[in-house]
Amino acid sequence: MRWALVILALALPVPAQTVAQERVVAGLSRSNVAITANFDGSNILVFGAVRREAPIPEGAPLEVLITVQGPDRPVTVRRKAWRFGIWVNTDAIDVPRAPSFYAVATTAPIEQVISAEENRRFRVTVPEAIGPVLPDGSDPGGAAAEPSGGADDDETQEFLAALLRIQTRAGRYRLAEAGVDFEEATLFRSEFSLPANLTEGIYRTRIFLTRDGQVVDVLVKDISVNKVGLERWLFNLAHRQPLAYGLLSLALAVFAGWGASTLVRYWRQ
Repeated sequence: MRWALVILALALPVPAQTVAQERVVAGLSRSNVAITANFDGSNILVFGAVRREAPIPEGAPLEVLITVQGPDRPVTVRRKAWRFGIWVNTDAIDVPRAPSFYAVATTAPIEQVISAEENRRFRVTVPEAIGPVLPDGSDPGGAAAEPSGGADDDETQEFLAALLRIQTRAGRYRLAEAGVDFEEATLFRSEFSLPANLTEGIYRTRIFLTRDGQVVDVLVKDISVNKVGLERWLFNLAHRQPLAYGLLSLALAVFAGWGASTLVRYWRQ
């Protein structure tokens, strides 16, 4: 009887382990950006390939979606109104976490690349990105904005929409549909232009593989942005020794004024 049970157990099918058939392998043209006195922006190339352990599945095509997110920072959005002949601030909301820079590039229209549920889960689009993101790219949950000044939910959405418009016009929030070159469903590349007014910190790059709107795989890589040289020295002086920084600024202003007046007198002679 015992041997019969052993033979029966060996004959039963073994559950297959879940193995991702498609994985993303990617790299960055640079992982460090130095902000110097003449820094006017930087371009980052994201490139990679799809590694497969089985033939390409049939059905919906594979898509690639890439996001580059700058450091989060708190933002206060205010509404101005015309009162008593002047513009004054009325209502406001505090957004505890808003990306200082956020860019999205896709191989197709965003609605075709990722479903609404996956978008909320991974906070892919800019409206969903206002809030924290875990290191693995998923959403830990939590409120994105905290209304103040008596704003209700509808007013909060209006404030957030205004924030998105302002940041988009300033070039800090970007969406490039069909901005990823994808060759033969294997090789991909996309270039991101970082503005000159970068916020110092870690810029998180996420590369998503999606099929039929569902995330197949995601890879996270970081770009370090730091001030160097004179920019770093002035930044440290202003934050660590504000009195010395103020005196130095005053001395430079006096010297510049004296030099300008001396030059004018010299040319008049």
